[in-house]
Amino acid sequence: MEKGLVHIYTGDGKGKTSAAVGLAIRAYGHDLKVAYACFMKRPGLYGYNEINVLRKLGAMVFVFTEGHPFFNRSINLEKLKKDIEIALQQLQLLIHSEKIDLLIMDEILIAVRDGFLEEQRLVDFIGDKPEVCELVLTGRGATAGLKELADYVTNLTKEKHPFDRGIRSREGIEY
Repeated sequence: MEKGLVHIYTGDGKGKTSAAVGLAIRAYGHDLKVAYACFMKRPGLYGYNEINVLRKLGAMVFVFTEGHPFFNRSINLEKLKKDIEIALQQLQLLIHSEKIDLLIMDEILIAVRDGFLEEQRLVDFIGDKPEVCELVLTGRGATAGLKELADYVTNLTKEKHPFDRGIRSREGIEY
C-alpha cells in the first residue's frame, strides 16, 4: 500500500469487531502484517475467539485493559486512563518499528466516548502513524471530529436484535 487510510466502525449495531477482523483476514490473504489491540474487553473472561483466530494467522495481539468499569466494577478509573495512555505509546512504537500494514484498535472509540481517553490524544496518534499504515478504530460513539478525520466511516445501526426479546448472547455468534 502506498497510503494507509483510517476506518471507523461505529454505531449501536452488531458487527463492528467482526468487520475489523474480516478486514484483517483479507489483509492476511494479501500477505500484509497485522496487529490487533483491544480495549475495554475481557477476553480472559468472555473468550472472544476471533482473537485466537488472529493469533493463529500470525497477528500481533494485544489486550490493554481489564474491561469496562460498567461491567467490571473493580477497575480503578485513573489506572484505566494510564493503561490506555501506555497502550497508545506502545502501539506508536510498534507501528513505527515493525512496519505494520494494518492496525486494529478495537473498542478504542468507547474509551474516548466515556472519557478515559481525550479525543485529541487519538487524533494525535492518527496524525503520527506511518503513512503506509492502515488504521481501524471500532466502538460505539465515534465523535464528529474523528469521523471527519477518517477516510471510511461505517455506522452499524441496530434495527432489530434478539436481545430485545430476551435472548441472551450466543457463543460463536455474539461472542
